[in-house]
Amino acid sequence: MQPVVEVAPSLGAVYTKPWAVHLVLALAGYEAPRNLVDAHAVEPSAGEGAFLVPMATRLLASCRAQRRPWLDCRDSLRAYDLDAAALRQCRRKLAAVLERAGVPDPEAAVLLNAWLVEADYLLLVGRTTGPAAHAPGLFDECPGLDFVLGNPPYVRLESIPEVQNAAYRQLFPTMRGRADLYVGFYEAALRQLRPGGVCAFLCADRWMLNQYGESLRRYVGTGFAVETVLEMHEADAFDDAVSAYPAITVIRRAAQGPAVVATATAAIGQVPTADVVRGLTAPDGQALPGLTARRLPRWFAPGEPWIRPTSARAALLAHLETHFGPLESAATGTRVGLGVATGADAIFFTTDPNAVESAHQLRLARPADVRTGRVAWGGQYLISPWHQGRPADLAAAPRLAAHLTHHRARLEARHVAQKNLAAWYRTIDKVDEQLYRRPKLYIPDIKNTLFPVLDPGGTYPDHNLYFVTSDGWDLEVLGGLLLSDIGTFFVECYGVRMRGGYLRMQAQYLRKIRVAAPAAITPSQAAALREAFQTRDVAAATRAAIAVYGIGHLWPLD
Repeated sequence: MQPVVEVAPSLGAVYTKPWAVHLVLALAGYEAPRNLVDAHAVEPSAGEGAFLVPMATRLLASCRAQRRPWLDCRDSLRAYDLDAAALRQCRRKLAAVLERAGVPDPEAAVLLNAWLVEADYLLLVGRTTGPAAHAPGLFDECPGLDFVLGNPPYVRLESIPEVQNAAYRQLFPTMRGRADLYVGFYEAALRQLRPGGVCAFLCADRWMLNQYGESLRRYVGTGFAVETVLEMHEADAFDDAVSAYPAITVIRRAAQGPAVVATATAAIGQVPTADVVRGLTAPDGQALPGLTARRLPRWFAPGEPWIRPTSARAALLAHLETHFGPLESAATGTRVGLGVATGADAIFFTTDPNAVESAHQLRLARPADVRTGRVAWGGQYLISPWHQGRPADLAAAPRLAAHLTHHRARLEARHVAQKNLAAWYRTIDKVDEQLYRRPKLYIPDIKNTLFPVLDPGGTYPDHNLYFVTSDGWDLEVLGGLLLSDIGTFFVECYGVRMRGGYLRMQAQYLRKIRVAAPAAITPSQAAALREAFQTRDVAAATRAAIAVYGIGHLWPLD
């Protein structure tokens, strides 16, 4: 796998171990016993050939078994990459495969020239029209592909040059928000599939759960079937250590039916591939070493996160989602949001109490300020260039004007300023003076449990703190519900734990937490939740929450 933008050669390159490659190919059905010669397969980011070499080996074996001419394989396989050095290395490996298979040198040269293409796969696919169209140079003679297989590049948004990023996002509508480049590879691959064709990738799984993956999940729901999702967080699937949270996904152009969701442990690399495939294609509740799997009779609605809880957790989650409403609610006036993003914290955050006029200097709350369960302001201020929802009039605030003008060049270079040069000094997010004054719950974005903390008013959250405001809740009672193990349970279901056991809170997860209507909570239950919140007693909060939700028969899960 290699990057598809002109950046540092190693950027995005994460090479896959052979056992993981064989598993992906087997789950996709790319095996020599079937007719691979008349199929059309693509490896969209070939790199040095981790996937391509075993694919070619299978293809040649299929050709030999059918006693067909070697050149019949010319249009059976294509591999794309922008890294010329990696493709040269891949060519040498493929040449050795062809030589071992007994392919004469002239025919081997024809196959190598056909199979390997130095090009940007995303641009080739994207510069077409229609969701099922195929790009020039991608098997022009056939209506679509039977297989798109591989490990697409891991390139973060900020590492892609702006011009290329804009081009990719225009061509691939699923690349929204802070989408990694691999989102574009998924969309491109799915576009290329003919009916019955399959895309099998080993790739980061963040898009299955988070906000930026919603458009891709919705696209998958428009005519594709998720067959298998195998979480590989603990498996040693790559040559180098990465923090990519990988999963194998098998997605086919077909009507959605039952799907298998599974989790692998570090032991899976020692299990024969055939056993793993049997365990995934026909899970019976018996766990193989290194693997647990179960079949879901129905897949998720388009756009919904692809959560993967255990059976007991799934039953509890379904019960809570059926009987209780979401935390964010117009009925209770409850809102979930994230603190201010500035685009230049070093300019907008200060410890100088006299940096600008007091009306534009707000006490800033950061995760370190709430780590004890109480707001203990750490002495930092937010310099707010806003007044009543509009960029401030700098002529009316000379100290603010002087501070911002001193940093004007840096502020104007930000993307938010480029969109509106007249408001070059604004922060990315508006600063809401009412939020500053009103009571709210703070929730740190990374924590091992859901950790609500009450701010009675008088601080403003930074971009590492979520906040919850409400017109209908006693925030200490609500805080008790969220502090409980039931609150953490929701986030664990909707998201996943990162390495080190930490949860990454996101607004989309917090909004979906189910809560009872405030009026349905009895005075004694409210008192118990309030006291547990005030004393930070998670066990007491959990006992009270179990009573509120009426789930004593479903909890504890273990």
